[in-house]
Amino acid sequence: MSSSFKFGQFLIKSRLVFYQTPLSFAFTNIRPVVPGHVLVSSVRVVSRFQDLTKEEVSDLFQCVHLIAPKIEQHFNATSLTIAIQDGPEAGQTVPHVHVHILPRRTGDFKQNDEVYEALERIDAEKRTNRTEEEMAEEADILRKLLNL
Repeated sequence: MSSSFKFGQFLIKSRLVFYQTPLSFAFTNIRPVVPGHVLVSSVRVVSRFQDLTKEEVSDLFQCVHLIAPKIEQHFNATSLTIAIQDGPEAGQTVPHVHVHILPRRTGDFKQNDEVYEALERIDAEKRTNRTEEEMAEEADILRKLLNL
């Protein structure tokens, strides 16, 4: 495993990454909207979905397909929100293609679509960043969950 991964202008330490392929990686979120909110990103830094190759798109969604049900089960959710914010007007705050996986439960938002508003406000809200240790502990749990 690489010692770190580029995520836009940020470096994600390998201890925060719980799944990777040659083209994609999944990692814990510093400011999750709901418990269990994780990100899956392309290894290659590109800002827009259309800039991914067909192989990268396929790999990215195969990772999401593998990870999402495990996240749903582990966090005792009944549904998932799987979302890409493709460009700044869509709420993308890090210019690097990534998929949000959010485990959902009845009543987690007053109105269901408020989840999208929460995703857009992720940097503007006064939510406290999780510590690297908290994120690494969750990554360890998720690695085991995926049998890695």
